[in-house]
Amino acid sequence: MNFGFLDNTFSKMVEVRQTFPAPKVEDVPGKVRSELARVGLPARIKPGMTVALTAGSRGVTNIALILRTIAEELKRMGAKPFVVPTMGSHGGAFAEGQVEILSTLGVTEDYLGVPIRASMEVVQVGTTSTDIPVYVDQHAAGADGIIVVGRVKPHTDFKGEIESGLHKMMVIGLGKHRGALTAHRHALRRSFRAVLPEIGGVVLQKCNILCGVATIENVYDETADLVAVKPEEFEAVEKTLQVRSKELIARLPFDEIDVLIVDQMGKNISGTGMDTNVLGRVKFPGEPDLPTPRINRIVVRDLTPQTHGNAIGVGLADFTTRRLVDKINYEATYINCLTGQGPERGMLPMICDDERQAIACAMFTCGAFAPESTRVVHIQDTLHLETMYVSECLVPAAKGNPGLRVGSEAFDLEFDSDGTLVSRFGVPALH
Repeated sequence: MNFGFLDNTFSKMVEVRQTFPAPKVEDVPGKVRSELARVGLPARIKPGMTVALTAGSRGVTNIALILRTIAEELKRMGAKPFVVPTMGSHGGAFAEGQVEILSTLGVTEDYLGVPIRASMEVVQVGTTSTDIPVYVDQHAAGADGIIVVGRVKPHTDFKGEIESGLHKMMVIGLGKHRGALTAHRHALRRSFRAVLPEIGGVVLQKCNILCGVATIENVYDETADLVAVKPEEFEAVEKTLQVRSKELIARLPFDEIDVLIVDQMGKNISGTGMDTNVLGRVKFPGEPDLPTPRINRIVVRDLTPQTHGNAIGVGLADFTTRRLVDKINYEATYINCLTGQGPERGMLPMICDDERQAIACAMFTCGAFAPESTRVVHIQDTLHLETMYVSECLVPAAKGNPGLRVGSEAFDLEFDSDGTLVSRFGVPALH
């Protein structure tokens, strides 16, 4: 495309480093073992009983190690554990696709030492007081007990006391495609704030949930805490962990941004490809955008390999590249969008021939600003915000923030002969 009227002059950029509080579990296996003992799991295990362990698709830090340790403890107690893919409609809503996603996370039978039993078949275990049918994976429902393993974090669709965590694993994950679709459709009318605890309460009542194992993470992708939870304490503990997780999440350090450049997006980064808690854009029916940050234009450059072509969340951007679009698996993306009742997040932004053009288009549509006064932020993805690059006009604000360290050397955005932005992520610091 020939957009000769675009200004290809860009602001000089400066490196900014962001620091965050970062509690960390140093001995993950040891913490798992002590927590399982603390909630009295050995007393609930009988020799020979089968136990299903949930395994989601989100790229939870140490998830393979946590599952293997739980499995080892269960076998030591005389149980027969196995793992169930617990990810709603992900993997194209196919059992094989869900096993493939787990393998990219290091969750394999060889590593775990236990079987992975994958199926999209579910059984209805009950009905809520508002007549919502409740579904659970057939293998998990047929086990003698279930241990729900998951990370607690802010949700990308809504805000509440219970968001992403153990309840979501029971409702969306164990519900597989049918359960996830049912929950999302009811949430569209009543909100997830009401639906998640309601459906999750039925799972807790009807299934033999032995305990939960919940983690929260710091901004450096490290396990900040790991807590075993008795079934009767799921709601109270998850609310507490949700508050703690929000205190630890990374955010962009600027309230007003003209152009945000995002190197990569994908399901391993966020359930919505790009985390709405970072972008401030929600694009979910009935839920408002966040008050900050206010970003005028978003450019997303590429998909991660781990997302397997699932580009849910690309609709959160304004401009993208032909390279990203050529990698999209439309079936996987659309199934995810339809299941989540969010077709907006699968809509394609303007597609540009290359990244130089995409960034120029974004800057052009910010209004009549000179390049040197355009507030540009360049990040690797919404999961990694420790290092970013910002335009020179943002340097005064950055220097006034005690949590930021500003580089001393400014540089021009660099593009190769194909118009691809030469990313500095992974390059040694400028100072």
